[in-house]
Amino acid sequence: MNEISQLKEYLPFLIPVVILELALAITALVHVLKHPNYKFGNKILWIIVVLFVQIIGPVVYFLFGRGDE
Repeated sequence: MNEISQLKEYLPFLIPVVILELALAITALVHVLKHPNYKFGNKILWIIVVLFVQIIGPVVYFLFGRGDE
């Protein structure tokens, strides 16, 4: 029962973090799928990075992977 009370204690912090992570991942994934130009790598690489490297993956894509519009 102690674990459940600890989870309830951290829930107000966890919900916004999860929402932020999902929003970043969805935004980055849509951008990867719509744009053919990347600074380095290819579409498959960036899809894997965005989906499997949680919060850091989308941020890395927007900082280093996104090509010229």
